[in-house]
Amino acid sequence: MDSCEAPDLGGDWGGKQDSRDRRASLPFDRPAAAFVEHEPVAGKGTTTVATLFLVNRECPFECVYCDLWRHTTPESVPPGSIPGQIRRGLADLPSAREIKLYNSGNFFDPRAIPLADHPAIARLCAGFERVIVENHPRLCGERCGEFLARLQGESRQLERSPQEIRLEVALGLETVDPRSWPRLNKQMTPDDFREAARRLRGEGIDVRAFVMLQPPFVPPADAVASAIETVEFAWDSGARLVAVIPTRATTRTVRQWQAAGTFAEPRIGQLEQLLEVLLPRARGLLTVDTWDLERFCDCTACRGSRQARLQAINLAQRLLPGVACAQCGC
Repeated sequence: MDSCEAPDLGGDWGGKQDSRDRRASLPFDRPAAAFVEHEPVAGKGTTTVATLFLVNRECPFECVYCDLWRHTTPESVPPGSIPGQIRRGLADLPSAREIKLYNSGNFFDPRAIPLADHPAIARLCAGFERVIVENHPRLCGERCGEFLARLQGESRQLERSPQEIRLEVALGLETVDPRSWPRLNKQMTPDDFREAARRLRGEGIDVRAFVMLQPPFVPPADAVASAIETVEFAWDSGARLVAVIPTRATTRTVRQWQAAGTFAEPRIGQLEQLLEVLLPRARGLLTVDTWDLERFCDCTACRGSRQARLQAINLAQRLLPGVACAQCGC
């Protein structure tokens, strides 16, 4: 399938997302955010990643847990806007080895990233070792391979081997737990993820996966085991890197589920437990999201140290000594 339209899979996918009355008003001549971060690499060590959050048309899928539409536009941006955002974002950043183009949706949706902009985007990214974009598993069609070919062609113009640049597509797997995924309005199944990953890897494109820790309708007592099963599924499907994200009650639907007792935000100890189980048997890179971590840890005495430990584990890809807290007993 190579379409920009959200496919109709039938059934009850959990309802519409929040109303759009709180959308941020963003200019589209610059990225919403731009910074350089560090990520682990296979074996050991880290790499630098220029991360740009592009402003573009909102995702046609309406996943009930997602609030990223607040930083998108209701209509498509004019052709040339996305390359302009990339140029401006990179101009303000120090050099980096890799580039991450996240657009709160699907890179290969032509209503979000115009196809006419792909050649210019490829030229801007050709000097990097890896280009990471995000996309819905149901939209991973021929355009993915075509964009990789553009990147390789532009790499040759810089007298680099095509093998010196990698394309990686980040896919939201979220969960394989049957108590949860049919209700998320993701409009995909775990098999759709597996098929997308198979197709991408067959074209020489790397895959990363997003996994939710404690999604709605998964009881807290089962959440770590459920997330472990989902991470293992992603590795089985060929994901190079899996990023585990604690589920947040940031949309109306999820807050309603929270009030009804069918959702609770996870705790920092669950992230720690997940790493303790998975890192010793890792078959790929594994990171946990540490943004806004204070909402998952009530203890002001230790949460800073525990956050720093998780960040260090992300980069080291090995377990580090735990944090002992006299105040909370953790």
